[in-house]
Amino acid sequence: MFETPRRSTPLILWLVTLAAGAFQAASLAWPFATPDALHILGIKRGQPIWWLQLLSMAVLVVLLTRCRTAREAAWCGWLFTLAWLSLTFAWLFVSMHTYGGLPAPLAVLAVLALAGALALYYAAFSWLSWHLSLVNKGLSALVFASLWLLAELARGQWLTGFGWGAVGYAQLNGPLQAWLPWVGLYGVSWLAAWLAAVLVTLLGEARAKHKVATVLLVLVMGGLPLVLPASAGLDRGSLSVTLLQGNIAQEEKFEPATGVLKALRWYGAQLQASPSELIITPETAIAVLPQQLPEGYWQALQQRFASGQQAALVGLPLGGLAEGYTNSVVGFAPGQTAPWRYDKHHLVPFGEFIPPMFRWFTDMMQIPLGDFNRGGLPQPSFDWQGQRLATSICFENLFSEEMATQFVDASTAPTILVNLSNLGWFGEHLAMDQHLLIARTRSLEFDRPFLLATNTGQTAIVSRQGQVLQALPPHTAAALHGTVQGRSGITPYAAWVSRFGQWPLWLLAIGIVLGATWRRWSSPRF
Repeated sequence: MFETPRRSTPLILWLVTLAAGAFQAASLAWPFATPDALHILGIKRGQPIWWLQLLSMAVLVVLLTRCRTAREAAWCGWLFTLAWLSLTFAWLFVSMHTYGGLPAPLAVLAVLALAGALALYYAAFSWLSWHLSLVNKGLSALVFASLWLLAELARGQWLTGFGWGAVGYAQLNGPLQAWLPWVGLYGVSWLAAWLAAVLVTLLGEARAKHKVATVLLVLVMGGLPLVLPASAGLDRGSLSVTLLQGNIAQEEKFEPATGVLKALRWYGAQLQASPSELIITPETAIAVLPQQLPEGYWQALQQRFASGQQAALVGLPLGGLAEGYTNSVVGFAPGQTAPWRYDKHHLVPFGEFIPPMFRWFTDMMQIPLGDFNRGGLPQPSFDWQGQRLATSICFENLFSEEMATQFVDASTAPTILVNLSNLGWFGEHLAMDQHLLIARTRSLEFDRPFLLATNTGQTAIVSRQGQVLQALPPHTAAALHGTVQGRSGITPYAAWVSRFGQWPLWLLAIGIVLGATWRRWSSPRF
């Protein structure tokens, strides 16, 4: 990649690579660390560490320069990503072993297999980085960042996509955060990779004038969005909300005599008693179909919101044996001829749909409601009290290009974002912290407040600036009462991604890589 000797001791190389990948995971949220341990380290739980992300990636840049062969570079990229993603996805062990009944060794292997498969994208990126090592160091940083971006995009979009833990999330609260309304998460991931490579170049640069030029370039890149405001949006009035967190234990959530009955009583009482203009339950707060509810329950819900100044969004499954089932949200409001409905579009592999040839794997687990139909894209917003609420379920807030399909027309674009989730599948804190981080990033990309209603946490109200205004303590049954300010207007990111998806970034990265390839093989130096 850069002009440095390609000497390495493989064992040390691999150990340092794994450690760097582990710190990449820690920059997003510290795996396996208790709140007390984080307090001792001076780290606030749930807050990303932007400089640690840049440092860990800079170490990867240095490691790739030390590789003696392209094959060694590919292994380096693969091991780095294996450590980073397996620790980032560590909460999958809980869902598969604790609640899915998969034996612990197989659950560990499944997490490692997923991380290892996704790491192949980064192995390919590292292999190409080694081959496209260039004399021009500035161009090398562009190539490194573009190849990294291609790996992130492929992981986040191909084969249904699973971009959880992308490095751009770690830049929240960092100097690159201001770019989110312009280029989105993946654009910030590109900038983070470029900055890490530039920092390595800066440290290795002997000529003072080149160091000064590099520092100036970094300062311009960091400060440009601060002097070019991204949004000319306007406030669209306020809405009082209640977000319900039932804290129904996952092991009993789908048990009719225990968890289901408890949920029906608790959520039923809260829906009746809340004084807010909008009440929101978590995903599958009602864990049974409407036709399976106790007699009169569904009718009582409809009657509760048939008149007055209150509405509700309730998560539950819908459908039947003949037409199939959906993971859905139903909206009740006065004046309806029929309840509003949202059906989850982006389903979770193995949890909500079974990929071809993997029925044997899901049969090993006892996870209920495991095969749903897919909802359309886009779906109408829930309009209430002058606000347009765009709803998503579970990890759908990960896919900003899909959420952006509702932002094509500024006059009908959502004013508030809403997500209903049940993170009880995934353990104590790690998935909760990461899920909240994703929502905060979406708020900044679209300049919208975000409401999160979850079964066990984090239930929160996030401002359009990505700040947590209010939140409930995890693993408690409670109602969060607050007020949210709607927002109109379209950010630059929403404007282009709603029309073109992530293709502008794909084409930019591919163009830089193709240009570097042409330069590499046409140069008389090689």
